[in-house]
Amino acid sequence: MADPFQFHRRVMLEKSGFGIGAFALGSLLAPDATAAPSPRLTPRHGHHPAAAKSVIMLFQNGGPSPMDLFDPKPALRKRHGEKVDIRNAMAGNTEPLMGSPFAFRRHGKSGIEFSELLPGLATLADDMCVVRSLFHDDPNHPGGTYMLCTGNRRPGRPSLGSWVVYGLGTENQNLPAFVCLREPSVFHSGGSMQISSAWLPSLYRGTELRTEGEPVLNLASPAGTPDTARADSMRLLERLNARHLNDYPGNSELEARARNFELAARMQLEAARELDLSGESEHTRDSYGLNHPVTASYGRKCLMARRLVERGVRFVKILAPAPHNSWDHHGDINNRLPKLCRQVDQPSAALIADLKSRGLLDDTIVLWVGEFGRMPISQGGNGRDHNPHGFTALIAGGGFKAGHVHGATDDLGYRAVTDRVSVPDLMATVLHQLGLDHDRLSFPNHGVDETLTESRITGARVVHELIA
Repeated sequence: MADPFQFHRRVMLEKSGFGIGAFALGSLLAPDATAAPSPRLTPRHGHHPAAAKSVIMLFQNGGPSPMDLFDPKPALRKRHGEKVDIRNAMAGNTEPLMGSPFAFRRHGKSGIEFSELLPGLATLADDMCVVRSLFHDDPNHPGGTYMLCTGNRRPGRPSLGSWVVYGLGTENQNLPAFVCLREPSVFHSGGSMQISSAWLPSLYRGTELRTEGEPVLNLASPAGTPDTARADSMRLLERLNARHLNDYPGNSELEARARNFELAARMQLEAARELDLSGESEHTRDSYGLNHPVTASYGRKCLMARRLVERGVRFVKILAPAPHNSWDHHGDINNRLPKLCRQVDQPSAALIADLKSRGLLDDTIVLWVGEFGRMPISQGGNGRDHNPHGFTALIAGGGFKAGHVHGATDDLGYRAVTDRVSVPDLMATVLHQLGLDHDRLSFPNHGVDETLTESRITGARVVHELIA
């Protein structure tokens, strides 16, 4: 596909009267989008036939420990207590190797090994693509979070969800296309940058929905407001928005604000019904753990995610439970890790199983991953420090290989050594399964045609070995 911005971008945009976002989107993908005067959220075809149409990202903020959960290391356990210069640059290191105290066993026909801490996810071993060789190079929470959210350690770039919605739009015009579900009390490292659209049109930013009470605050009209007054207000607002947009053509933030008001008006009628969990069967509620205080909060988010993709929402991101960076186990890991797993394991497994039973898993990618893993050496005798050099992602559905383990870390679990998968590789592969070419999905920013993976710099590729 020829780049419509290759020559005389500024002249073309000024003469056309289109905003950059509008012109880019109109020329980016399918022929039916070429006449678009502004960014749209209507569903669009990608660059090639897609295996999946939506993504649920279960982002485990803080960095889960692979050698305690997904990546068994008998050698590490055998050498427990030894002092090793694991980084080849730790002459002053006094911390010993720390083997996992948790038992692993094989599950399903595939025989994939899972820790005893994840009994729910373990039952779905034959539905899982377990990538044990993921890596990047930033050991800090902000940089690692940016990597897993945007494919780049630098802040200020669009999130994966924003790119997906920019490329494909959404199938439900009464709900946000990109939704974030989190605990109201915490946003973890990176904050709202995790759902930022950055220099993509603001329309593609993630929208936070609440899992208790009103899904969106300040959405309903004040009590006692007559229907006629509300209708008159909406008509006036529509006229004012149109006039303002006419005065400032091509301003994507104004366009997004107007579209968000329109979406809010539709959500007043639709959101409460679409997101109401009370109609779910008792069996479903119990399977997600809604009836148990330990699992109820995360279970509601997972069940809401299923309802959202079932209703055509393109990208749903669920953040880890409180407290801040809850998987960040620098100490007391033998107690804190099991406690957090009890909160997350059953709802995560229920989500995948529920999607499968409804025929939704085939075209929904479920990605369970944190911003990095943990070190094989102890920290303070009972914790583990950050390790971006080798960690694990679980992927289910969306045309990824089921019952498959890809890659490996070294015998101690420090570094990915076999069939390595970079974070940009992973994102290129997710886009591929959605029908999007990571090199062709681009947006002009300050004279540069930006892409999610920046493959000319990162060498990102689609990892076909992960695809069924």
